[in-house]
Amino acid sequence: MTRADTLATVGEKVGFISLGCPKALVDSERILTQLRIEGYQITSHYEDAGVVIVNTCGFIDAAKEESLEAIGEAIKENGRVLVTGCMGRGDDADRIRAKHPKILGISGPAAYEEVLGSVREVLPQEHRPDPLVDLIPAQGVKLTPRHYAYLKISEGCNHRCRFCIIPSIRGDLVSRPIGEVMSEAEGLARAGVRELLVVSQDTSAYGVDLRYQTDFWHGRPLKSNLESLASALSELGIWIRLHYVYPYPHVDALIPMMAEGKLLPYIDMPLQHGSPSVLARMKRPAAAEKTLDRIAQWRDTCPELTIRSTFIVGYPGETEKEFQALLEFIEAAQLDRVGCFQYSAVEGAQANTLPNPVPEEVKEARWIQFMALQQTISARKLQQKVGSSQSILIDTVSDEGSLGRTRADAPEIDGIVHLPGVTEFQPGDLVEAEITSADDYDLWA
Repeated sequence: MTRADTLATVGEKVGFISLGCPKALVDSERILTQLRIEGYQITSHYEDAGVVIVNTCGFIDAAKEESLEAIGEAIKENGRVLVTGCMGRGDDADRIRAKHPKILGISGPAAYEEVLGSVREVLPQEHRPDPLVDLIPAQGVKLTPRHYAYLKISEGCNHRCRFCIIPSIRGDLVSRPIGEVMSEAEGLARAGVRELLVVSQDTSAYGVDLRYQTDFWHGRPLKSNLESLASALSELGIWIRLHYVYPYPHVDALIPMMAEGKLLPYIDMPLQHGSPSVLARMKRPAAAEKTLDRIAQWRDTCPELTIRSTFIVGYPGETEKEFQALLEFIEAAQLDRVGCFQYSAVEGAQANTLPNPVPEEVKEARWIQFMALQQTISARKLQQKVGSSQSILIDTVSDEGSLGRTRADAPEIDGIVHLPGVTEFQPGDLVEAEITSADDYDLWA
């Protein structure tokens, strides 16, 4: 069940299970916030929930299985279940109904009003929140710790990558007006958030659908594009971290802001492969050679830049020569943080029709070889930080010490900094510390 504060009101109680990526987490937060506004309590216990909402993930088959298991558990433990999210449309929705016919309703991703309408129908209640008793945070209900939050700037995607079904689930790109985004970001900063993680399906494309129209923030005109948004966010005086950024030319304008300390020197850039022929079969919107050149230019401008990426091995038709091209790309790019997945067919993806699937044992062997190479790169880069002074955002504190992150580390996906015996801080504190040691993924200070 999700983390949420339970307040002593007389409203009906709703349980919530949130699965999937940060974009889905933001959807969950919006639903929970509206439920609280309408007087519902949020509970983390099956036994006292009048209904349980499961926000599903449908990106890959493993995520779908996890979602089906979560629905099954909720039905077993509670019996009154509403389903929403990425599995709430099309064949996946039919699959859920077939496997779990007892669910009370189902809706697709970001279907806020539909979910709320279903809750009102299956769990009607007369309680209306008393502002003196039912305190709802100005920033809404958050499922992240108080000191960081995800800021979703758009929905959907205009790309048609063959391995991905996101456009069929969430539709084409729909950007939020920049004034709306900035008002939310400002509210989060005012509420104590020290780090904003900007997320979308394609952050680089922000504003394309709006034709970069002008919007207003505090009466000030701003173009709805990524450069203007990043510049405005930098004025909030907190960490701004960019995720899901494709290496388009206009991203170059962000790098000087990172070098000047206005943005975190960090880009999460899902590249997926290093072989031009594989990228072509994937229908990816970038070329490997230009990407290497762009990375080199970025690092000349901002030597502190940290680049995170994800890759796929074993894509249909991937030859040994193409895999070696991927390894050569990784060696040349020297990326700081890398995740790698073995290709897995996703129902509805165009890649399923491609010839020459890669045998499972070959995928496994290539994954092991890829990760071994990247591990040496990561370990070498972290060793170079030993002896340096780093700004560290404290995430947790216990009797044994503190855990935090440097500017190069996004929560839950990158490394952490261990501060053994350091107990005087609070989560959200920003401290300076000397790095004393490192392993393949983490630091000690």
